[in-house]
Amino acid sequence: MEFKITFETYTAQVEKAIDRHLPSPDTRPARIHQAMRYSMQAGGKRLRPVLCLAAAEIMGTRIDPLPAAVALECIHTYSLIHDDLPCMDDGQLRRGQPTCHRQFDEWTAVLAGDALLTYAFELIARHYQADPALGLRLTRELAETAGSRRLIGGQVEDILGEKSDYTTEQLDFIHVNKTAALLSSSLVMGGMVAEAGEKTLTLLRDIGRHTGIAFQIIDDILDATGNTTSLGKTTGGDAKTEKTTYIKVHGLDESRRLARSYTQEATNLCHQLPGNSGFLTALIQKLEHRLT
Repeated sequence: MEFKITFETYTAQVEKAIDRHLPSPDTRPARIHQAMRYSMQAGGKRLRPVLCLAAAEIMGTRIDPLPAAVALECIHTYSLIHDDLPCMDDGQLRRGQPTCHRQFDEWTAVLAGDALLTYAFELIARHYQADPALGLRLTRELAETAGSRRLIGGQVEDILGEKSDYTTEQLDFIHVNKTAALLSSSLVMGGMVAEAGEKTLTLLRDIGRHTGIAFQIIDDILDATGNTTSLGKTTGGDAKTEKTTYIKVHGLDESRRLARSYTQEATNLCHQLPGNSGFLTALIQKLEHRLT
C-alpha cells in the first residue's frame, strides 16, 4: 500500500508537470502542439520521470527535479512516436489509443516527435538557468543518451536486426542503448539534481542499466506472449518482422531467467545507495512482475 501511494503521488506530480510545462494546445500552430500533447498525455507508466523523482528524493534535493523528469518523458515519447511510424514498426496502438500518425497523419507525427525532442532541451535550459553548471550536466547527459551512439544507435541496430541472425553481443548492444540508457539517465539526472557525488551517480547508472535490460527482456517476452488489450499496444510485431529478440536468441525460459537475474542485480545495487531506497527497490521488482 505504501508503494502504491508513493507511486501514485509521483505520477500525479508528473502529469501535472507535463500539463504545466508543455505549450498549450492552442499555441500556434495548434496542430503540432495538439499532437505533442496527445502523445504526452496518453498515460503510460511514467517510469522514466518517476525514476528521476525517486533518485532525487533518495539523495534529498533543494532543486525541483520535475522539469528534468518531464524532459525525460519528452525524449521517451518522441522515440515512441517515431518507433510507431509506418517506416519503422508501423504501430497501430500506443498506451491504449491510436498512435500519433493514426490519430493525425504521418507528417504531423514526424514533426511532433521532432518537437518533443527539441523541447526537452528547452525545458532544461529554461528551468535550470539559475544553476548553469547543473543545466550543462543535465543537457550533456540527456543529449548523449538520446544521440546516435545510444538511443538512436540502438534503434538502428534493432531495425537492422530484422530478418537477421544477431549475436548475443549485438542483441545486448540494442538493449543497453535503446532501452537501458534512458532508464539509467533518468536515475542519474535525478541524482544530479540532488547534487550526488560521482560514486553515487555511477551506482545509479549501473542500477538503471540492469533494470533497463530486464525491462526490455520482459517487453520481448510480453510481445510474444501478451495481448494487445492488456498491454495497450500492438503485440506480435517482433515475430512478424522476424526481429532479433531475447526470445529468438535465448528462448522463453532462459529469457525469463535472465530477466530475474538482471532484476536481482539491480535491487542488490539499490542497497548500496546512501539513502532510503525502499521505493526504488520495490519499483524495480514490480517491473519484473509484469510477467505474472
